[in-house]
Amino acid sequence: MNYVQAGTLRIAKPFYDFIVLEAAPGTGVEPERFWRGLEGIVREFGPRNAALLRKRDALQATIDQWHRDRGGQPHDATAYKQFLLDIGYLTPEGPDFKITTENVDPEIAAIAGPQLVVPVTNARYAINAVNARWGSLYDALYGTDVVGEGQGAEKGDAYNPVRGARVMAEAAAFLDRAAPLAAGRHADVVRYMVAPSPSTPERRTLVVLLEDGSRQGLARQEQFVGFFGPLDQADEPKAVVLCNHGLHLELRIDRTHHIGRKNKAGVCDVVLEAALTSILDFEDSVAVVDAEDKAGAFRNLLGLLKGDLTATFSKGGLFVERRMHEDRSFTAPDGTELHLPGRSLMLIRNVGLLMTTDIVLDDQGREIPEGILDGLTTALISLHDLQASFGNPWRNSRHGSVYIVKPKLHGPEEVRFTRDLFAAI
Repeated sequence: MNYVQAGTLRIAKPFYDFIVLEAAPGTGVEPERFWRGLEGIVREFGPRNAALLRKRDALQATIDQWHRDRGGQPHDATAYKQFLLDIGYLTPEGPDFKITTENVDPEIAAIAGPQLVVPVTNARYAINAVNARWGSLYDALYGTDVVGEGQGAEKGDAYNPVRGARVMAEAAAFLDRAAPLAAGRHADVVRYMVAPSPSTPERRTLVVLLEDGSRQGLARQEQFVGFFGPLDQADEPKAVVLCNHGLHLELRIDRTHHIGRKNKAGVCDVVLEAALTSILDFEDSVAVVDAEDKAGAFRNLLGLLKGDLTATFSKGGLFVERRMHEDRSFTAPDGTELHLPGRSLMLIRNVGLLMTTDIVLDDQGREIPEGILDGLTTALISLHDLQASFGNPWRNSRHGSVYIVKPKLHGPEEVRFTRDLFAAI
């Protein structure tokens, strides 16, 4: 492998070039400073990493011998637990403690929702994952077995209006649970309208017209958080945004659409906020075996955090380009702008303590711990996101944070090591 000398370190040239030519520009961090920082962290944390792995090996050898000595005997769970405590594999629970955090995004701190894990080396899959923040309920119901295929509701190659009707009925029933009306059912709505609030005319409220001619609102009007379209109540909005347990759902209204024409209220789709977070995986789901692979993986991360990653592929005989979704903008009930994230919050899973890599060799010619390289490179690339303006449509963390997933930590010593490593980075 061709190496470039940087201080006492030797860096594989493909990775060296990626840092110098692609990752560092625009961060305010000169490449020389990056390499000096890596050199110092490797010198300080490399021996600690190795010592922790030696402890793992010693514990494992002791555990293996315990099982060999008891081969063929019934398992004694009580004795085994005491043994693990005696050798320090398990540690006694300590006193209560409190951890305080700052600048944590609500997707981590306050809202419960789905999460996807995706190999960062596959640009198309990674873009799909971050775009899965929003998904069509109609498509999900139509394409799965939630809606049965009996009595003419088969999926088939072409759109089946019988199945489509069942999908719309199922979606309406979901709305009855997630955002119920004060009276009546969403399946009986013939018109969604945004009108001045009777008590506060400067605010807008959601009003629905039912088949029987009556008008109703939501059982909890605070669930109406936004809309898209004209303010005149004589005109239907093009979209209505509701919120349930911190998760948003959008009713898209278009009576000219081939689906909307079949719906009483013109609802052509119900789009749900789905995958709130995604883990971009550098560990289990990828095979990063050399400097070119590693640079390619981090190149995808760079594109994801800058918002310019694309993927082109063939589908149905045509070339399709996949891009990241921009943020979504609506009008809030008080007339202000409502901005919602268009993409899932991205977390980056670095490798654990076990792996070493020959992408960087230390002053003794030894491979360095790959997790150290992952952590420092992730932080450098994340500066592109942290330094972006708050109006940037591609911003990942709106609270100025970097989220690193550190897997497979064995005990409090390894947790402390990781905390110290992050602080040093």
